[in-house]
Amino acid sequence: MFFKLLKLELKSAFRSPQFAVNLFSKIAMLLVFGYFALLFLGGAFAVYFGSIEEGEDPLRIFSKYFVVFWVVDILLKYTLQQMPTQNIKPLLTQYISKNTIVGLTIAKISFSFLTWGFLLYIIPFSILLATDTDYATLGVIAVALFTLSVILINALVNIIINKNSKILIALLGTIIIAGILQYFNYLNFFSYSELVLLGIYQHPFLTLIPIVILTVFSYFIFHFIKRNLYLDKGLELKKTIGKTETIAYLNRFGTLGVFINNDIRMIKRSKMARSAALGGIFFLLYGLMYFMPGYQNPFMQVFLGIFTTGGFMFTFGQRVPAWDSSYYPLMMTQNIPYLQYLKAKWALTAITIVIAMVLSLGYLWVSWEFYLTIFAAGMYNLGFNSYITLLSGAYNKKAIDLNAATKAFSSGQNNFNPKLLLMLLPQLALPIIVFGLLKLLWGIIPAVIGLGILGLLGFLFRNKIFSLIVKVYHSEKYSTIAAFKQN
Repeated sequence: MFFKLLKLELKSAFRSPQFAVNLFSKIAMLLVFGYFALLFLGGAFAVYFGSIEEGEDPLRIFSKYFVVFWVVDILLKYTLQQMPTQNIKPLLTQYISKNTIVGLTIAKISFSFLTWGFLLYIIPFSILLATDTDYATLGVIAVALFTLSVILINALVNIIINKNSKILIALLGTIIIAGILQYFNYLNFFSYSELVLLGIYQHPFLTLIPIVILTVFSYFIFHFIKRNLYLDKGLELKKTIGKTETIAYLNRFGTLGVFINNDIRMIKRSKMARSAALGGIFFLLYGLMYFMPGYQNPFMQVFLGIFTTGGFMFTFGQRVPAWDSSYYPLMMTQNIPYLQYLKAKWALTAITIVIAMVLSLGYLWVSWEFYLTIFAAGMYNLGFNSYITLLSGAYNKKAIDLNAATKAFSSGQNNFNPKLLLMLLPQLALPIIVFGLLKLLWGIIPAVIGLGILGLLGFLFRNKIFSLIVKVYHSEKYSTIAAFKQN
């Protein structure tokens, strides 16, 4: 029965009425996964050979910074990975044992790239170490099994924190406090990570500890899912008492303020919208890739700056008007000014970009040039990319169910459109080329001024730009309504 259900899952992917529509989206996602797969593979060789060139021990470097990978991994799993509850519900009405359904659920989570992607790094890295005569093969295998067990435990922990917000808050609080203690040198978690993994290498039998923990935790998670496998218990929508919330200050802006208030309420109440906002916050850490090989040139640094300051813009802005898909057809029958509706979405995005530029002041500890790069990218996002992202939403016609307990990035909510690829040119290619060339030719200040001018031009011609965007939304109006109804 288990393998029969897996076969049905595969058939459902190809027999779905949305298969042809989402085919390009699936291809795009495969390209994205391929990109990250290459990053994992390339990272293994980069860490090994890069450490040797610098006269460092590759195993010691990996052991020292594994704690960072652990934290990023669990945050990404919470943001991007979820339990496939929508596929579970129909099975509960069939004559299928709960053990089989739970097994299928865990199998689908295990097949996720976020679960097994680490293998693309640890396997080649371990082979490189094992073929080096300076390392004991048994010790290398022990370190690989230990780290893999920790990553698999993260996938199980993610199931718990998705069902219990208190545990999530406690985990995030612990990570934040640990980061503060590390920053002010009260505790050195890098040293602790190095000590643990090198201890595993020297005493391979200790790797049995995380394997036993993984086994026991897997048994616990299996029964945890099974206990909550009821439509009226673990899989039901959470209901709370409705409350009217508004930010009085925004009322002075009329219709614009009403739309912004609606979006803020949506972010507070919808798990999917909250995950989009949370993903925007995580993008602030994108600048830390500065320390990775290949990001030391001005072209890649402005790339980091665009994502560091524009996280919310990409996670939220390009889903306009999909956020309102549940009532969008009704909204289009009302006398609602399209211009004010779009300006409200843009204003919310612009505010988050400004906040991100301020919070990015923390990157001054890296270098003042790097922060100026981030600042220039933020100016470009404000005056140029914010409009392009809003325009791309007109071609995003995959409805979003705000009542579903899903993550914003986990269910393919963005359908692919060839026009979206063309928009990547002004979004990414133009600022990278302009900033990179200006910095190489004349230095950091002219490069910042160059991107700043592009952003300023966006503000000067914003009325004209908005009129063009409104025309595109009007032209796509009826096809968007039809797509939302079909979904």
